[in-house]
Amino acid sequence: MAGIRILEVGTMLAGPYATMMLADLGAEVTKLEPPDGEISRQVGDSYFASLNRGKRSIRLDLTSAEGQAQLGALVAKSHALLVNLKPSAIRRLGLTYPALRQWNERIVCVAITGFGLDGGDDPAFDYVIQAATGVAALTGDPAGPPTLPGYSSADNSTGLTAALGLLAQIVSGRGGQVEVSLRDVMFSQLNYHASAYLNEGKRPHRRPFGAHAYYVPAQIFPTADGHLALFITHDGFWKTFAGEAGVAGFATMAERSAHRDEVLAAVTAALAADTAAGWEARLRPLGIPAAAVRTLPEALDDTPHAVVTAGDYRLVGSPIRIAGFEPDYRPPPHLGEHGH
Repeated sequence: MAGIRILEVGTMLAGPYATMMLADLGAEVTKLEPPDGEISRQVGDSYFASLNRGKRSIRLDLTSAEGQAQLGALVAKSHALLVNLKPSAIRRLGLTYPALRQWNERIVCVAITGFGLDGGDDPAFDYVIQAATGVAALTGDPAGPPTLPGYSSADNSTGLTAALGLLAQIVSGRGGQVEVSLRDVMFSQLNYHASAYLNEGKRPHRRPFGAHAYYVPAQIFPTADGHLALFITHDGFWKTFAGEAGVAGFATMAERSAHRDEVLAAVTAALAADTAAGWEARLRPLGIPAAAVRTLPEALDDTPHAVVTAGDYRLVGSPIRIAGFEPDYRPPPHLGEHGH
C-alpha cells in the first residue's frame, strides 16, 4: 500500500487497529489527535504501541476553525479517512463524506460506530455489543452465567472489517461513505447460529467445554494433566482418532451428532489415559486437529516468529504474509510528532 495516505481519527481499539493493519501493509497512516492526545495513550505505553505502531501523529483541534482548515488541507491530499466516534461527534466534527467531498471528491470516509451513523449514540463498547448481540449468551459453561471472551473480539473484528471496506472503496476509484458497525459485524460473525435460527427456528445455546453446535467431538476435554482442544469435523478424522484412542463405533457424522452424550463420554474416558501434551504429540502427526490448552505467554514463547520489534516494543506482528513484501515495523508516534 505504499503511496496510500490514510487519516485516522481513532480512539481506543477498533479504529486504530484497522489503520495499523493498513500501516503494516505500507500505507502512510496519520493519527489526527486532540491537543491532549488520543485517550488510549492514558491506558499505557505498551497498550498504545500495540495499536499504533508505524503511524504519524498530528495534534489537531477539530472543534476550532483552524483545525477544520487543517483537516481540509490534509483531506485534499489523502485517499481515505477512518473515524470511530459516536455518530453525533462524527457529524459535528465534519468527518463524513458529504462534509469532506468539497476538499477531495475521491476521499473514502469510513465510519466505525456501534449501530450505524443513523443508529444513535447509545454506548457501544466491545463488551456491551457482545452482550447485546448474543455472543455473551453463547459463551461460558451452561451451568454458570453468560461470559465474555478474554479479549476484545468485537472491536478487533470490526477493525478488520472496516479495513476491508476501506480497501474495497479505494479499489473502486470513487470517493464515498463506508459504514461499519460493531453490532452488524458481530451478527455477521454469528453466521451459522443466526442462519439456523432464521431458517430452521433453532435457538443456539451454550454447551459444556465450548462444544461446537454441529460437530462431535469438537470441544475442550480434560486429560490426565491439562486440557485438550479436539476438533473432529469429518469421518476421516474420526476414524484416525478413534483408532489411536481406542474408541469404537460412531463411524459417521450423523451418528456422532445423534449420540452426542455417548460419544463425549467415550472420548473423555479415552483421553484420561494421557496428558494434553501427550495427546497433542500423538494426534498432530496423524493430521488430527488437536492442541493442548496453553496460556498466552506459553503460546508466544512457542511461536517466536510471531513477535516483531517496533522501536522499543516487542509486539505481535501482522498476520498477513505476502510473498516478496516485508512490513517495516516502526515505533508508535509521540503525540504531535509530525505536526501541531
